[in-house]
Amino acid sequence: MEEYPEELRSPPVRLVALVGCLEQHGVISSHLLSQQPPINTLALPDFSKLSLLLHRSSNSSSSSSAAGILKRDWLVKHRTKIPAVVGALFSWDHVSGDPAQWIQVCSDLDELKAAIRPRNIKLLLLVLVGQSDDISEDRLLALRKRAEVDSKYLLLFNPDPSQLNNSLQRLGATMAELAITFYRDEGRRIKARIEKKTSSLDLQVRYCFKVAVCAEFRRDWVEALRFYEDAYHALRQMVATSTRLPPIQRLLGIKTVAEHLHFKISTLLLHGGKLIEAVTWFHQHIASYKNLVGSPKVIFLHWEWLSRQFLVFAELLNSSSSATVQSVFSLPLGTAEQPLTEWEFHPAYYYQSAAQYLKEKRSALELAVSISETFNENDDGSAESVVPAIYVGQFAWLLEQGDDLAMQSLTDDEYTHYAIAVGKRFQDSEIIALLKKSHEMYSNLKVQRMGSLCAFQIAREYFSLGDFSNAKQLFDGVANLYRQEGWVTLLWEVLGYLRECSRKQGAVKEFVEFSLEMAALPVSSFGSIRSSKCGPAGPASLEQREMIHREIFSLINGEARPTSLDGTDDLKVTGDNTLHLEIDLVSPLRSVLLASVAFHEQIIKSGVSSLITLSLLSHLPLSIEIDLLEVKFNQSECNFIIMNAQKCPLQAVSNEQHDHRMESAPSLALVTNKWLRLTYDIKSEQSGKLECISVIAKMGPHFTICCRAESPASMDDLPLWKFEDCVETFPTKDPALSFSGQKAAQVEEPDPQVDVTLGASSPALVGERFLVPVTIASRDHAIYAGEMKINLVDVSGGGLFSPRESEPFSMDSHHVELLGIVGPEGEDESQRGPDKIKKIQQSFGLVSVPFLNIGESWSCKLEIMWHRPKPVMLFVSLGYSPNTNELNAPKINVHKTLEIEGKNAVLISQHFMLPFRRDSLLLSRIKPVPDSDQFASLPLHETTVLVVSAKNCSEVTLQLLSMAIEVDDEGIEKSCSILHGGEVLGTALLVPGEEFKKVFTVIPQVESSKLRLGTVHLKWKRRSGIEDRSGLTVTDAQVLTKHELPEVHVELSPIVASLDCPPYAILGDPFMYFVKIRNLTELLQEVKFSLGDSQSFVISGTHSDTVFVLPKSEFILYYKGVPLASGLQQLPRISLTSVRYSARFQPSVAASTVFIFPSKPHFKMAGITDKRLESIIAD
Repeated sequence: MEEYPEELRSPPVRLVALVGCLEQHGVISSHLLSQQPPINTLALPDFSKLSLLLHRSSNSSSSSSAAGILKRDWLVKHRTKIPAVVGALFSWDHVSGDPAQWIQVCSDLDELKAAIRPRNIKLLLLVLVGQSDDISEDRLLALRKRAEVDSKYLLLFNPDPSQLNNSLQRLGATMAELAITFYRDEGRRIKARIEKKTSSLDLQVRYCFKVAVCAEFRRDWVEALRFYEDAYHALRQMVATSTRLPPIQRLLGIKTVAEHLHFKISTLLLHGGKLIEAVTWFHQHIASYKNLVGSPKVIFLHWEWLSRQFLVFAELLNSSSSATVQSVFSLPLGTAEQPLTEWEFHPAYYYQSAAQYLKEKRSALELAVSISETFNENDDGSAESVVPAIYVGQFAWLLEQGDDLAMQSLTDDEYTHYAIAVGKRFQDSEIIALLKKSHEMYSNLKVQRMGSLCAFQIAREYFSLGDFSNAKQLFDGVANLYRQEGWVTLLWEVLGYLRECSRKQGAVKEFVEFSLEMAALPVSSFGSIRSSKCGPAGPASLEQREMIHREIFSLINGEARPTSLDGTDDLKVTGDNTLHLEIDLVSPLRSVLLASVAFHEQIIKSGVSSLITLSLLSHLPLSIEIDLLEVKFNQSECNFIIMNAQKCPLQAVSNEQHDHRMESAPSLALVTNKWLRLTYDIKSEQSGKLECISVIAKMGPHFTICCRAESPASMDDLPLWKFEDCVETFPTKDPALSFSGQKAAQVEEPDPQVDVTLGASSPALVGERFLVPVTIASRDHAIYAGEMKINLVDVSGGGLFSPRESEPFSMDSHHVELLGIVGPEGEDESQRGPDKIKKIQQSFGLVSVPFLNIGESWSCKLEIMWHRPKPVMLFVSLGYSPNTNELNAPKINVHKTLEIEGKNAVLISQHFMLPFRRDSLLLSRIKPVPDSDQFASLPLHETTVLVVSAKNCSEVTLQLLSMAIEVDDEGIEKSCSILHGGEVLGTALLVPGEEFKKVFTVIPQVESSKLRLGTVHLKWKRRSGIEDRSGLTVTDAQVLTKHELPEVHVELSPIVASLDCPPYAILGDPFMYFVKIRNLTELLQEVKFSLGDSQSFVISGTHSDTVFVLPKSEFILYYKGVPLASGLQQLPRISLTSVRYSARFQPSVAASTVFIFPSKPHFKMAGITDKRLESIIAD
């Protein structure tokens, strides 16, 4: 499409001209170009230039109508030279000036009208005025009459910035209107000639083309498309007419014009969203001209023309909207009315077709050059004198006649020589570029098959150019797809090219691989005739397979060297250039050699012989003879070699030194499609998995094939052979072994003769260093190179590590941790040798075990710590060698497990108590705030009792050593005062289930919404009734358990009520008690109180009233009561209500309870005071 001129590739743009007032041309031109649609502008400095621009040449009308169809410069002339509208700009000073200026204006108008009248160009008058100009309507009327224009085509143009935009808008609209009028009138004038139907076909094509262009100027796409189609159909009828032009050039001109018309029609259809119509039109266009080949001398021009049609349409499709391309797939494409395929809507298809026609051009051009008898070197220089003629599709000689240039028509012979000379400049890279575009588009669409076809064509072009590196890379990708799809014939052709590329590059290994793969393909046809379309390998037949087979094995054995198509024979296999092939489970060479290995027993004893069957299969067309087979296992000491007794008897090699066991076979000949089965003994001294890794076949002195061993039970079929008509056979004689046989077996370990004992006396407690003794005793095996592995595993299946959980017991992230391994008593770390291993991690440990003779024992202790309660499975594995101290010697393993339950030793809790018979008004309890339920509320500067409890949750007796509250570094001691007795608890024993309590006094000093009190530190240790002689656990180790106290809410209590009452009373004896209300604020407090009734007492005093308590003072209520019943009795409860805070509170039930004796008690114990008695009764 880049070869087309710009005026053909882009839609026409309207053209106007501006004359006069040159300083305003830039502003007006920029505005017109920014409109939609845009308008191009010709800026002429004076009126004389316009007459020169529009001057008609004298010979333009004298040219013969039969000389051509379309003039080459007609379209560019109407786009760049002939305007539709001429805008004449006059200054108001000149229009309204003196008579001389008016006469000059009239003269310019007359000259302008004379210049534009022959072409019917429209005229627009623009008068430049200023803000202060006095406009005379009479002078404007005289100007309009002189110019012979309508009043709406005379505009006042004010260049002042405030009026410039309005002036430009009016000017742009008027220009567009006049331009449309011009192109409409021009189209009607030409259509009148068409309707007369008296013109010839070539003139009819020309007229329809011009009408369509005028419609495009008006953006009337429907009319433009209709007349382009009329021109196209009229042009097709010209093929059968005879003219005075030479036939070759005549046909070339018709096809060139048809190409331009088709381009216009396709562009309009695609831009209108009519994709199906565009594709249908393209196929009709190709069908109309595909058979118009022309003279055989220049048939390559026809193929070039066809290629260009596909290339241009591909670029049009590629530049159109992707949404248009995708929307067509919802329509039925395969019907009889619309016989289109899906690929015909993708540019990749047309790029590929364009490349195919370029190949036809290349072949025809080569033939034309070879048979041209008059073609010589001088013709190349004469081609420079040939230029495009006046009409589209024609060429002529450019002759110099003095100072002038003239054109002379070409004869067909001259044009043929010119075309051949130009055609010699053709390069194969053009074909490759088109195919690459097609391949890239198919790849983006995920269309592998079509993409591979394009890649194959590109590779063939590279191959023909001698670029074997790029060709081989593309052929490899195509071959991979053909192998997956199972296209044997296509794969044969690709492998033939790969084989030839390897030969050209001197790659012996790749040449042999591709040759063997071709020889093993399932091709069995006979009698094919070699042709150029078969590729360098010839036709796919059994004869060709056998020929390739003999050629390769002759190369391997050094008997002959293969020759390429051009006679070169650089490939050879020698001692310095040995050849080794690898065949894995996905290699295409599996059909060349397939190795199946089956153990007759899946579980074998260590040191006991077992049978193994080795089966080989080849699909090569001829039998092959193997010199020796080497069978390799993962245990190298089991490897063995099978010798071919016919080529190398076993006695001949028995005296040689070999690292592996030698076996012999009567024959190692592989017959095509027939299994070769070999069965031998195998014995392993090492426990574990015994697996056959590979089988290496040696053929000839310098050639080996390493084939990966496969199990018969899981062996995949050969992809290219599984659908062939072959007799199915089994790898082994026993069909059951073929369905269940495996290439690996498990070698059992010998029974261990060593005892491993694990012991633990009781459950482990969180926080203590728990010891687990491990004893290793040798019975009938000595222990060499012993290693003991320790693993801690969660019983529930989870991990021992949880970084997201908050651990109250330890800052360590591991719940259970292996701290260390304690050796036997008296063993020092310095006594361990350099070969001894000791590695300790959180849940894994590895330690070396010293040499133990039969009957000896060794012990150690595992030190484990629990950071949280969790059951743990302890795994201990002992690995040792019973005979030797070598590191690689086979080892025997002993495994022991022990489940250990980790439990909490103590459970620490706390609760707060206010002083007895003293209650504080806490507003947060009366009117709770958000999140207040999460914290306990304490009164400021008031004493609060903190009771910390420690309960024994274990199954052993614990001795408590100390309990204290430790504060952190944030200054808790300044914000809160905590008092307690001595930390040391002496010999406080805590039996299972028992609870220990300790009392602390807390006095908050500052108000806080979240006050931290600190952490309780409890030190304890195990306690046994008798001395622990077993040494299973560390009984005298101290353990520290921490418990963080919760945060509390501290607030100032405005009112404190205390009850002053004797601890006991006598039945019938009156007693006094008081209620003290204390105001702790700086404000006067109004307090309402009410006293309830009680059937157990007779009370005297105020039962309900309102009192005012002064700031920082105390108000006392006095009551006298007489008990009416004995025992624990509840005094009448008093309720207090703070008016200021609308809060009500009352003492607790326990605070209002008093014990009533039936008579005065008489205590016989000496030294006890009433105060002591009061405390006993209170408790």
